Amino acid sequence: MPDKEEQQLPLFEFEAANTEIHAAIAKTDNEQESSFSNYIVYVDESGDHSLQSIDHKYPIFVLAFCVFHKRHYSEAIVPALEKFKFNHFGHDQIVLHENEIRKEKGAFNIFRSREEQQAFMNELGEIIEVSNFILISCTIDKRLLKKPSDIDSNPYHTALGFCMETLYEFLKEKNQHKNRTHIVVECRGDKEDKELELEFRRICDGNNNRLGLSLPLEVIFSDKKVMSSGLQLADLVARPIGLHTLKPEQENRAFDVLKEKFYCAGGRDNVGEDYEGVGMKIYPAPESEKPR
Repeated sequence: MPDKEEQQLPLFEFEAANTEIHAAIAKTDNEQESSFSNYIVYVDESGDHSLQSIDHKYPIFVLAFCVFHKRHYSEAIVPALEKFKFNHFGHDQIVLHENEIRKEKGAFNIFRSREEQQAFMNELGEIIEVSNFILISCTIDKRLLKKPSDIDSNPYHTALGFCMETLYEFLKEKNQHKNRTHIVVECRGDKEDKELELEFRRICDGNNNRLGLSLPLEVIFSDKKVMSSGLQLADLVARPIGLHTLKPEQENRAFDVLKEKFYCAGGRDNVGEDYEGVGMKIYPAPESEKPR
C-alpha cells in the first residue's frame, strides 16, 4: 500500500505554467479589449469596526484587498487550494478561516501533533508565498483617533476609501483604470451591506479623500457559503497585518511572506521595500511614515 506522501497530490504543479502566465500578463495588460479589467479583488477584514467598545487586546481594524490577475487566479491559485484541501481533508467542501485554523475549531481539529499542525500551516503558507497577487491594506488604529470626524466615522468605511484609492493607482499603473474592476466582499448582514454599498458608491462617484475622480469599480457581495478561493486567501492575510501593526518587533512569519506582496513604490523591482504608506497604510499615519 503506498504511504501517505505518495498518495498526496502534488501541490505545485503550476510552477512551469506560471512562466507562461506571467508572459501572458505582460502581453495582455495593454491589449485588453473587454470592458472588464484583467484584475479581480477579494476583500476581508480583521477586528471589529466599533468605536463604542474597543477591544484593548486588539484595538485596531484592518481591511485587506487581495488583487489577482484573473488568468493566474483561475489557472494557478484555485487549483492549488483545491489540491491542498483534497490532501488534508479528502474533499474540497472546506472553507479556510484563519480564526478556526488558529484555534483548531471544527474541521480544523484534525492534528495529532504540533508537528502535523505546523506542516499544515507551512504548506498553506507556501501556497500564499508562491501565489502572485498584489496586497493593499489599511489599518485603523482606534487608539489614535482624536478628531471628532474620526470618532463619529465608521472605520470600515475609512479604510475602504484608502484601499479603493490605492487600488485605482495600481490599475492606472497597469493601464486598466478605464475598465470595470469587481471587488468581492463577504456579506455581513443586510444593514451593514446596505451601508457599505452606499459608501462604496459615494467613493466611486468621486467623493473620496484624495483623487476626486470617478472610479470604475463595482462591489459584489458574496454569501459566506460560497467557497471562493480569493475570499479564503484574503481571510488569511488580514490578521498578520494587524499583529504586525500592534507588535512590529514580534516574530511574524506570515507577515514576512506578505510584505513581498504589498503594492509599493518602485514596482516589481522593489517588492518588499517602500510599501509602508503606499500599499500598507495606517490611519492615523505614524509619525515615521513617509508622506505621500
